[in-house]
Amino acid sequence: MGTHVIKMPDIGEGIAEVELVEWHVQVGDEVHEDQLLAEVMTDKATVEIPSPVAGKILALGGVPGQVMAVGGELIRLEVEGHGNHKEAAQPKPHEETPAQPAAKPEPVAEAPRPAPRVESKPVAPAARPAPSPAPRRAPGEKPLASPAVRQRARDLGVELQFVQGSGPAGRILREDLEHFLEHGGATIASGYAARHDEHQIPVIGLRRKIAQKMAEAKRRIPHFSYVEEIDVTDLEALRVHLNAKHSAARGKLTLLPFIARAMVVALRDFPQLNARYDDDADVITRYGAVHLGVATQSDNGLMVPVLRNAESRDLWGNSAEVARLAEAARHGKASREELSGSTITLSSLGALGGIVSTPVINYPEVAIVGVNRMVERPMVINGQIIVRKMMNLSSSFDHRVVDGMDAAAFIQAVRALLEHPATLFID
Repeated sequence: MGTHVIKMPDIGEGIAEVELVEWHVQVGDEVHEDQLLAEVMTDKATVEIPSPVAGKILALGGVPGQVMAVGGELIRLEVEGHGNHKEAAQPKPHEETPAQPAAKPEPVAEAPRPAPRVESKPVAPAARPAPSPAPRRAPGEKPLASPAVRQRARDLGVELQFVQGSGPAGRILREDLEHFLEHGGATIASGYAARHDEHQIPVIGLRRKIAQKMAEAKRRIPHFSYVEEIDVTDLEALRVHLNAKHSAARGKLTLLPFIARAMVVALRDFPQLNARYDDDADVITRYGAVHLGVATQSDNGLMVPVLRNAESRDLWGNSAEVARLAEAARHGKASREELSGSTITLSSLGALGGIVSTPVINYPEVAIVGVNRMVERPMVINGQIIVRKMMNLSSSFDHRVVDGMDAAAFIQAVRALLEHPATLFID
């Protein structure tokens, strides 16, 4: 048998270190070739590490949350043959002799250990009385207990119905509560029971990346936000009509591809918002292509897959691509390329969008458009009160490179396009 060492692979793009997110094996496991061993995370994506050989796990090279250098030892396996790792030279026979006496006393040291356990067993039953059987009470019968005992039971989260009372007429005493809990009695989830539990959750993997990115964005970018309400009654009517006519062949449309289209059209007149600002080099790069980041919630946290060249697709093309990217992001299958390179971001919480939000810019971009939920509200139009479908856009901008007038004019352009949806398709 030999030893095969798997090293942290070179993910590419000049990455020197990655974070170990999760092990999928344990020491002692038998693994086969191509079996998933671990997941690691770069600045942008989660990468799965498969096993190139079959063997038995001897050692793991780190713990989740640890940052490991590319080329460092990730995992060690026992394999058939010689493997790829030559173990250190074994000590010569004459060097092993002094070590032998040190190993022999171990059985002697462990020999007395069973004795205390054997002696303590007869004492245990005498220490406490045997648990009492659960009381039998008629349905609806109220257990007898003093107000103080009832309050104590509420504090402990104990249902008195299941406690055996030892007082007169079966009254439950304070000692009965303690006895009940000591012998494994179950507590209940009471809204008034005091709780003292604490849970420490390591900030690792994607959650750590999100925390770092958000902190960097807020530290480096002077944000300002602008909120505008939009009448989307006609837009929603168009969406419903298109879905009724084309959903079977092309799929259903949400509002998101319409908003993406409006941003694409409006950015023609506001190229300074479709940009990235390298504040280390003091260089602003404006882009002709609209690579739209679409903020997507996954089980692990917020991810921003990129809808590339949104200007080159129609409504259904953008809708299908957003759905594909969102699915990949939610299941951790999005590639590094699919999670990087956005030039402006669209964020939507859907039905949970609230009335107003202040989205954080996806650094190093300079603008983000946030979509709030659509609601019906009475509006005054030409002196008449009419119920309309209204929706707010809450957007944030980098005030170093985007002036307030430009930001407001851009959102007003998006508003005009959405309120008159036919103009979305006039080139």
